[in-house]
Amino acid sequence: MAARGAQRPNGHSQPSKICQFKLVLLGESAVGKSSLVLRFVKGQFHEYQESTIGAAFLTQSVCLDDTTVKFEIWDTAGQERYHSLAPMYYRGAQAAIVVYDITNQETFARARGWVKELQRQASPSIVIALAGNKADLASKRMVEYEEAQAYADDNSLLFMETSAKTAMNVNDLFLAIGE
Repeated sequence: MAARGAQRPNGHSQPSKICQFKLVLLGESAVGKSSLVLRFVKGQFHEYQESTIGAAFLTQSVCLDDTTVKFEIWDTAGQERYHSLAPMYYRGAQAAIVVYDITNQETFARARGWVKELQRQASPSIVIALAGNKADLASKRMVEYEEAQAYADDNSLLFMETSAKTAMNVNDLFLAIGE
């Protein structure tokens, strides 16, 4: 599966390794899962994003040192009626981003439920990241950064606050998972 460093026409050598990762986004409806993916994959943000039905699939490749990391991203629907489908998407995933909205305490409680479910049922080696989205709305914050960081530390999770709207930490989050 690894391509060795062949020369490109422009004289630059290409990465010597290619890694493919299945990554799933989980969280309540309207926390910004689709917006995070859209910002990462296309560099776009839509103020009024339609709710995801079932799941959406996107890919994005990034270069880390001498490795090309290809993310196969499953953006799952957050509505309760789709919850039973989630295991189909996180089964076999190497990484998961559990997203909550920093302005909504209930979404953080639900995120903790997703983390527990992943720890119980997903691959034992899965990388789990916790993303407190909508950091651009800090004046309406209901979930304190320190509370989420402490929870992430206690559960060995990657943690970042993000804003799909301003692009804050979006690429950093995916790159940290890739590493």
